Amino acid sequence: QVHLVESGGGLVQPGGSLRLSCAASGNIVTVNTMGWYRQAPGTERELVAEITRGGSANYADSVKGRFTVSRDNAKNTVYLQMNSLKPEDTAVYYCIANLVFRYRGQEKHWGQGTQVTVSS
Repeated sequence: QVHLVESGGGLVQPGGSLRLSCAASGNIVTVNTMGWYRQAPGTERELVAEITRGGSANYADSVKGRFTVSRDNAKNTVYLQMNSLKPEDTAVYYCIANLVFRYRGQEKHWGQGTQVTVSS
C-alpha cells in the first residue's frame, strides 16, 4: 500500500504565495525524481517542476523565477514554493513521484491533487 499525500493548496490573491508539500509513504526502497504537474479544467496536465534525488531541478518556462521546487529525502517529501502567483496559475496541482519497490522496479505514482486558486 502506497500513499502520496499532498497539502498546502488554497485561495490566494495575485502576487501572493503558497507552499505545497507532498509526502510519500509505504514499502518504498528508493524515491527517485519527484515533481509537480497542474491541470486546469478542459486542459491537459502539464509539468510545472521536477527535481531529482540529487537536487537537480527543472521548471516550466511559465514559472521560472517564481516557483522553487525542493525535497527532503529523509522525509520522502517534495515541496513547491510558489511566489508572485498569477491568475493563470489557477489549477489542480498534482504531485508525482518515481518510486522504486523491491522486485517490481520503478513506478510512477500520483498524489490526489490540491486546488490552487489565484483570484482578486
